[in-house]
Amino acid sequence: MTLPTPDMELSEELVRKFDKLGPRYTSYPTADRFHAGFTEQDYRGYLDQRAARSDNPPLSIYFHLPFCESLCYFCACNKIITKDHERVGEYLRYLDKEMALVASRLGPDRRTVQLHLGGGTPTFFNADELRQLMAMVRAHFQFTPDAELGVEIDPRTVQGGTLAMLAELGFNRNSFGVQDFDPAVQQAVNRIQPLEMVEAAVVESRKHGFESVNADLIYGLPKQTQESFGRTLDNLIRVSPDRIALYNYAHLPQRFKAQRLIEPSDLPSAEARLQIFLMSMRRLLDAGYVYIGLDHFSKPDDELNKARLDKSLHRNFQGYTTRAECDLIGFGVSAISKVGNSYSQAVRTVSAYYQHLDAGELPIEKGFELSQDDVLRRDIIMTLMCSAPVEVDGVNRKYGIDFNTYFAPELQRLLPYEEAGLITITPDAIRVTPKGRLFVRASGMVFDKFLGQPTTSTYSKLI
Repeated sequence: MTLPTPDMELSEELVRKFDKLGPRYTSYPTADRFHAGFTEQDYRGYLDQRAARSDNPPLSIYFHLPFCESLCYFCACNKIITKDHERVGEYLRYLDKEMALVASRLGPDRRTVQLHLGGGTPTFFNADELRQLMAMVRAHFQFTPDAELGVEIDPRTVQGGTLAMLAELGFNRNSFGVQDFDPAVQQAVNRIQPLEMVEAAVVESRKHGFESVNADLIYGLPKQTQESFGRTLDNLIRVSPDRIALYNYAHLPQRFKAQRLIEPSDLPSAEARLQIFLMSMRRLLDAGYVYIGLDHFSKPDDELNKARLDKSLHRNFQGYTTRAECDLIGFGVSAISKVGNSYSQAVRTVSAYYQHLDAGELPIEKGFELSQDDVLRRDIIMTLMCSAPVEVDGVNRKYGIDFNTYFAPELQRLLPYEEAGLITITPDAIRVTPKGRLFVRASGMVFDKFLGQPTTSTYSKLI
């Protein structure tokens, strides 16, 4: 079977050959390489360095809001299942403490071009609590007029005035967790949300001026078949979100306790999963969506596709973004920050988070300080992940190297990708071909010096 698309011919044989285990590269080095040797003092030092500079990039800020009322069995996020909404007030107080500590180190330059609320379920917080959070954020950070404010939404939490309230607070992008519309699949993962609920939420988003509406799907869930997921796609295409993320379910019950509630015999086979993916990609492309990269699709007029076309697409912990390179400040349990040439990650439990902040400490558990070689490799990997050309002369000038000598082993390992028509290698550039865009994780892995070293992570397959 060959999958026809407007700009590629993709065979099953090609998918099988290059469908390997690997990182998703929302960062490089990836988060499994973070270590406890990077401390709160190191993070403070990078914040201080930023405050001392006059040429800082703008800020992107992320808030991890971990509370959920019910457990979705597929979920691998850091979450707290509770019906006790009284816990929100305490968590907000500590978020404000953390923001105050960080802001005191940032200096006056707090231009912010992006905000994202993730979780957990951000809309577990009620209207007054979200208003309180955004008032605190605006007290510490200055949003630019064109700032992107995005929020993840569980459709089951949307009430009559929810989307109007979010728009009033300045949110202009949202993302709905759809996963699958099939009742049997929803029952198997403990997430019941009828099509009508999602459709009403998307319509309401349009009414209140949200500039981009995303829907997340997951393939490989229990009880899924090619036929049932085809119906989900048909219904979602009719709902017509601006963007669709098509994620591959990674069943890792040894790491995520909730997944132990899924019956392994209900999961589609590897062959069935492949057929579901190929069918899904064809269906979305036939419906007029454009393939952005990895698991992301958008309408042709969406800013993500415009950024892909003009080579301004970027990638960070929230996935693909139109924003140029930012310093990312994460707040809340397990949130990740990227400041200068460093990554840091907060503690995972609320109790430890509160304990650090009560002691006047930033709640850092681990992190990573990048060497010049790490920065160079990150630049190349992220360029490939966005399907943009790696321009040899530009890399040589920027990093003071001879690309062909420095990366001679990597260029050799790229040859099978060139032979398969996934990339082209010329003296001036490495370019991703149209059909190679599906395999950018694999080609990026060639430049990852940490692969092969011990890690606690289990990577997912590319497809």
